Parts: sequence; structure tokens; C-alpha cells
Amino acid sequence: MSTIAERIKAIRATLPEGVELVAVSKFHPVEAIREAYDAGQRSFGESRIQELAEKTHALPSDINWHFIGHLQTNKVRRLIGHATLIESIDSERLLHIVDRESERAGVVSRVLMQVHVAREETKFGFSPEELLDFFRQRRFESLRATHICGLMAMASNTDDTARILDDFRRVAALRDEILAAVPDLRGFDILSMGMSDDYPLAIEAGSTHVRIGTAIFGLRDYPENLP
Repeated sequence: MSTIAERIKAIRATLPEGVELVAVSKFHPVEAIREAYDAGQRSFGESRIQELAEKTHALPSDINWHFIGHLQTNKVRRLIGHATLIESIDSERLLHIVDRESERAGVVSRVLMQVHVAREETKFGFSPEELLDFFRQRRFESLRATHICGLMAMASNTDDTARILDDFRRVAALRDEILAAVPDLRGFDILSMGMSDDYPLAIEAGSTHVRIGTAIFGLRDYPENLP
């Protein structure tokens, strides 16, 4: 059986220059993350605030922690300052709460806007039309302590590779539309798309960050009722 370090090396060999690997470490123990860290991995993805906080204290300070889970508005204050990048901003209300709490804490939060292009209604995020309207109307200009760095999306949960590729291409096209509509937008350069099963298709569509967990750490346990 291959080690975590060997799996990371194998995945990195498939990534074009400029594509960042985010190792999805949620529900995996500190020891597994440490092995990935020792193999040179520095960006990790977590989805539970308490778990993220515990891991930041137990692991080296130069790790870039990405928050990739659904963020409840009443838990924003607990997250601010722990995450290098919050990838899951799925409403304007959440965006403004993150902004308010970041200003209160004296930090600038880096975030991605989550786009909903998948066919499953259960997934969170803005529709492409909502997000394009948000940027065209320059509503981001009211932010005081938050920087929008790009977009995050998940493809439809299907074996239809044409559908998956189409989902990813829609997000890449939306990024281009936003930049065309707001040519003075700066630092809006991240497309976080692609997971263990579909990341090559995401890269084909233009992804800059891939979020890979199972292919690195193996299957994980899903504990109940974690905050």
C-alpha cells in the first residue's frame, strides 16, 4: 500500500505548473496531516471550525488552512483568523458577516465566492446570474476587511464526464465574464474546482486549485454532530 507521501507525489506529477494542491484533511488525524506536511504539502482543507482550530494549534504555523465547508453565519466569529482562505461564501449575507467580523478582529479575510452549477439542489452557492449581477453592480466595493480572490465550485455528482466538464467550463466562463464586466478587479485569480474523482476535468477547464482528499488520505470517518 502506498504512503500518503507517495500519493501526494503521484498527484503532483499530474498537476500542470501553477495549479495548487489543497489536501482535504477534514476528519483525518493530525498524524496523517503531519505525514503530508513532511512530504512538502502546505495547503490543507477543513470543513469544521472546531476541528480546524484544534489542528492549527497542533500543527506547524506555516500551514495554509482552507475552510471548504458550509459556513453557518452564527459561527463566523469563531473562524475568523484561523483560515488562510474561506472558500465557501455562498450568500451576500454571509459575505457581509465575514467582513464585519474580520474588521472587528483587525484582520483581512481572503474568500472565494461559491458558485452553484451542479444539478443537485442540495448544494450551496450563488447562481452564475446572481454572482455576475453582484459584480456588475460593484457591490463588493462596500467590503472593508474582506478580499474576494475568485470562485469555488463543485460539479454535478454524476459519472457523465461531459456534464462534469460542462459544469467546470461554466464556472471558468463566469470568471471571464466577471473580469470583462469589472476590468479593474484585482487579485481575482483563483478557480477552486476539482476533487479526487474529477480534478483532471477541472484542470482542463482552467482550475487553479484542486481539493483532493480521498486520493491522498483514503476514506474517512464522518463523526456526528461536530460543530
